[in-house]
Amino acid sequence: MKVYISVDMEGVAGIATFDQIIRGGHGYPRAQELMTGETNAAIAGAFDGGATSVLVNDSHGTMDNIIHEQLDPRARLVFGSPKAQCMAEGLTADCDVALFIGYHAPAGAPGVLAHTFSSHFTEVRLGGHPVSEAEVNALYAASLGVPVGMVSGDDVICKLVETVMPHARTVEVKVAHGFTATNSLAPSVAREAIRAAAAETVRNAASLPRPEVPGELILEVDMPNPLAAQMAMGVPGVTRPADRTVRRELDTVSEVLGLININYELAASATRVKEALLNRR
Repeated sequence: MKVYISVDMEGVAGIATFDQIIRGGHGYPRAQELMTGETNAAIAGAFDGGATSVLVNDSHGTMDNIIHEQLDPRARLVFGSPKAQCMAEGLTADCDVALFIGYHAPAGAPGVLAHTFSSHFTEVRLGGHPVSEAEVNALYAASLGVPVGMVSGDDVICKLVETVMPHARTVEVKVAHGFTATNSLAPSVAREAIRAAAAETVRNAASLPRPEVPGELILEVDMPNPLAAQMAMGVPGVTRPADRTVRRELDTVSEVLGLININYELAASATRVKEALLNRR
């Protein structure tokens, strides 16, 4: 039984502010501890449920947040960035189930620190519908025949997952009270819930339905400014249906993740250019 775990930070219990999720903030070291704690809870639950191997992917920001010496030694860790498959790096077709820990609501939703892959994107759509990181990564898992059996995070992402992935267990560790405010479970209580849900998910992984991938994959990203959209037009096949929107039809979910990665870097670069020009005035 091979288990894959993708861990983000914004959906972890006890985390709600920029000071916690950005390296250099006073709250960041504490957030690392909290993220590592929930990761260990998921790992322990996976082994409780019968896992024979567990691979963890550090999926937040620079993707080197988990404290290695505190990590459950039974698991292996993929970390660092950039990675070709981003938050789904290391996921392969021989995995039996995927667990998403510390996930958050998509851009535009009223969740804690809600965004989709980049704080610079105002919305990401597939097939014309707004999507969260959980949905895109689950789609990549589906392309490999791997079901997502569990997602933890705030109430907003949990309600979304229950709608779009009804077979997946959800663990609500906090309730959004705004973009940077929350009513959170105590970390110890959240970890107990995650461990129990992970164990039950892995124990019953064989009964999860095998997901399907839609036949048409059209990615649209709303960029932070027209310059970013203009830069993205340099990617072959990309069109610009609106001033800040770029669009491309793709053949595989792997290509979707790849283009999101490219747009991420272009959006960040364009934002830096714009800020530099403004500072010169």
